[in-house]
Amino acid sequence: MSAPSATAGAALPTPSHPSASLAIVVLALLLSIQPVTTDLYLPALPALTRDLGATVAAGQLTLSALLLAFGCSQLVWGPLSDRFGRRPVLLAGLGIYAAASVGSALAPSMALLVVWRVLQGAAMGAVVMCARAIVRDLYTPLAGARAMSKALTGLGIVACLCAPVGGLLAQWLGWRAALLALTVYATATLALVALRMPETIAHKNPQALQPGTLLRTWRLVLGHPSFWAFTRLTTATYGGLFTFLAASSFVFIEVLQLTRTQYGWVMLSTSVAYFCGTFVCRYLLARLGLRRSVAIAGALSLAGGTGLALVALADSQNPVALLAPFYLFMVAHGIHQPCGQTGSVAPFPQAAGVASAMNGFVMMLAAFATGGWVGSHLNGTVWPLVQGVLLWSVVLGATSWTLVQKFGEPRHAA
Repeated sequence: MSAPSATAGAALPTPSHPSASLAIVVLALLLSIQPVTTDLYLPALPALTRDLGATVAAGQLTLSALLLAFGCSQLVWGPLSDRFGRRPVLLAGLGIYAAASVGSALAPSMALLVVWRVLQGAAMGAVVMCARAIVRDLYTPLAGARAMSKALTGLGIVACLCAPVGGLLAQWLGWRAALLALTVYATATLALVALRMPETIAHKNPQALQPGTLLRTWRLVLGHPSFWAFTRLTTATYGGLFTFLAASSFVFIEVLQLTRTQYGWVMLSTSVAYFCGTFVCRYLLARLGLRRSVAIAGALSLAGGTGLALVALADSQNPVALLAPFYLFMVAHGIHQPCGQTGSVAPFPQAAGVASAMNGFVMMLAAFATGGWVGSHLNGTVWPLVQGVLLWSVVLGATSWTLVQKFGEPRHAA
């Protein structure tokens, strides 16, 4: 099947491919599994840490270990999806994820909870990696960025609901209910994929799992400058977001004395900013193109990180003052992610699974390192959160204005 034109901005329905609307809905649900997995239980993180008699660092491991497994597993899922197709990998990933969610909710100790979260992260790798690869299966690069932005708007809606729902579940029914909610989400998504989503890859690669082929494909992907330009972009923007995710529940609940429900509304507000960013992304792409859109987002990212540092230097203990500059970072995140995720796989139409996997691996490796740093530096102040976001915002500004401008028009790999 030939790729749709950039002007069409939608997949072409055929007997073996989903309609444009179904594709966007499924992509939104698949990509949303990441904030569902992380954001929904964040309001319960301090409580589950205390209930299981664990340290703060051990509690952070339920997030950082999950993301490390998420990143590493994609290196396996990517070639598998290029060989056998997206659909079987998706079904397997969602099934394993649902089972691991039940195990997490019933875990009697922090050690077992971490084990189940690792399995959950590995399964989540299959889901998110396939979603990104499906975008490359169905769309040309510019149309793919617009479609990804639409799907990430759906993710924004889900993310808006996650923290408030997680806070209410944790407050009314306990932290185990917040973890059990992940099973419901995975099961519903699994049913939709099984019943409605056809295979999207046009030509499976029967040699995709052969060692020689894998090495050549990895060398091709890792040697392409566009891949690294956009992967650095997605890694930096997710690094800033993950710093906030890893530190925010302790900063806003323990330091700034918000309730779990109030913290849920804090997370909702950041998700709204991201949601708005996805609309800004589509507006900018249509008028300015990809490179100039990313350059504007880089300025917003840097302004957000710098503003956060200025608020902290003023020693403000007002949650609203701390959140205001971070909203700028989240609006920029809504631009960087669709552009970066699409750009990193665009040069590889025959190896979209591997390219998506490598991009996800680098992102999650940085997130794991960030989580470890945050866990060891939480000190009863807002500074660990502020310093992490500021660092990543500087990297984002530099990447947006240099590498993306130089390599920002992805061409097919030779």
